[in-house]
Amino acid sequence: MITNLTEQEIHEKYYNDIYKTFENEPYAQFLGIELKELGLGTATAELEIKDHMLNSHGTVHGAILFAIADYVFAAACNSYGKTSVGLSTTVNFMAAGMNGSTIRAIAVEEKKNNRTSWYKIQIESNGELLATMEALAYRKNHYFISIEE
Repeated sequence: MITNLTEQEIHEKYYNDIYKTFENEPYAQFLGIELKELGLGTATAELEIKDHMLNSHGTVHGAILFAIADYVFAAACNSYGKTSVGLSTTVNFMAAGMNGSTIRAIAVEEKKNNRTSWYKIQIESNGELLATMEALAYRKNHYFISIEE
């Protein structure tokens, strides 16, 4: 689809539709991830850690940290209403998350062009950095929201 609207105009005009798409993401809902903020190329989410999210050492399972990081990555790269999909990620685990804590993930767009975009994601809890992710997305021509001009 070709549109005369800028990406910022699309984000602003269709913000509620874009936000609802990620607020209602099935896997995030299953885990209990809550989308807190969605900006142009940015996203923040939180998750309260429960017993079933722990590994055999009693700390937050790495898959949970990856899941919330991947979620904010997806929200940030799709924040323009254009379908974007992950191409690659690199995760660094730095500290253990604890049961009962709330983890927060923040994605920030570093750069984007017509076809790709790059993000840095931080996962933290109680002021401590638990993990980081660097992520690359592929930007398709398709919009996942209905655009009317």
